[in-house]
Amino acid sequence: MSYDKAGVSPENKAAALPSGSTGDALDDLMSAFESYRETNDRRLAEIEKRGAADPLTGEKLERIDKAVDAHQRALDRLSLKGARPPLDSGAASLDSLERKRAFEAYVRRGDERPLRAAEGKAMSVSSGADGGYLVPDETEAAIGARLKQISPIRSIASVRQVSGSVLKKPFAISGPAVGWVGETAARPQTASPQLDELQFPTMELYAMPAATPSLLEDAAVDIDQWISAEVEMAFAEQEGSAFVAGDGVNKPRGFLDYAVVAESAWTWGNLGYVATGAAGAFPANDASDVLIDLVYALKAGYRQNASWVMNRKTQAAIRKLKDADGNYLWQPPAAVGQRALLMGFPVVEAEDMPNIAANETALAFGDFARGYLVVDRTGVSVLRDPYSAKPYVLFYTTKRVGGGVQDFDAIKLLKFGVS
Repeated sequence: MSYDKAGVSPENKAAALPSGSTGDALDDLMSAFESYRETNDRRLAEIEKRGAADPLTGEKLERIDKAVDAHQRALDRLSLKGARPPLDSGAASLDSLERKRAFEAYVRRGDERPLRAAEGKAMSVSSGADGGYLVPDETEAAIGARLKQISPIRSIASVRQVSGSVLKKPFAISGPAVGWVGETAARPQTASPQLDELQFPTMELYAMPAATPSLLEDAAVDIDQWISAEVEMAFAEQEGSAFVAGDGVNKPRGFLDYAVVAESAWTWGNLGYVATGAAGAFPANDASDVLIDLVYALKAGYRQNASWVMNRKTQAAIRKLKDADGNYLWQPPAAVGQRALLMGFPVVEAEDMPNIAANETALAFGDFARGYLVVDRTGVSVLRDPYSAKPYVLFYTTKRVGGGVQDFDAIKLLKFGVS
């Protein structure tokens, strides 16, 4: 068992997570994982010696496993807090300051006149009487930046901003035929490339934070900061679910919603999978082999920027796996701001991924920057509603988001099934 300088074990420290520096949080995580390895090695030795592990050892391992997860979340929170961008970076132009003041007058007092005048100068036609008003550029940028930090799939996918409602993207499934010829030999006509047009419609995502009149009247409260903080978590939760398993009806289409086929029968338009060979579990022997098979199911050009995507329960199961030399496959982050590693590739924790169960594709591996596209329509709108929930003032905040797979060869899945 590893203890810190005060003689406290990692499992007992889980109830009192660090609130100080990210360096302290990383030290706590490394200490907890060291204790986890020692306890799991003891459990494996007991199984080898007596055929079963001591129940107390199993309970202790479960407590430390929860401690490792808790310290990882604490480190993620502290890293996120340090990565949050300032709302107003650099000197703003006079037009930007005018619009910011006009927007603040609208949010605090419901006074639309300065905002209408500012939009009139800019000849903006993107806001209407019933559709609300666009937030200042600084606020929109802050919401987008924070979403990238806290939305797991958005943080590794490609993000494209569009001004229309649908992004149409042609994609070359196969290139033209090529070949070697002599200097004076005839050049036969090559075949035309096969193109597929992918469409990514943007759907409306909304949040409706409420404020009291006293909050709006308090000049010390930064209204832009307050709106960003209120909507970012709501947007991130909804996005995270849709990007993983959304059905494409009034929401983005998640990568798990597409048809899946065995990797040996893969065709464009489907996602390939590798089966574990055991229903709802890793194989009893050489469990790490299926992970190696999944890694090498991905072409070399995609592996360079590949990531694992799984939820915390799947990560807890994988944390126990070792390679042939007895080394743990899962490793904690090497430094603050980095991700945990599995076989040298970063692990992205997405709680919307399914748990390990029979025939579930609970683990994904791939280059999501090339495989999945997030489409953001420019503009975040706010409509002030002081009537529906008196005495509270509601702020109906909307943005339009779409998403879907853009390269079906860039993402592979692990299926916990026989075939």
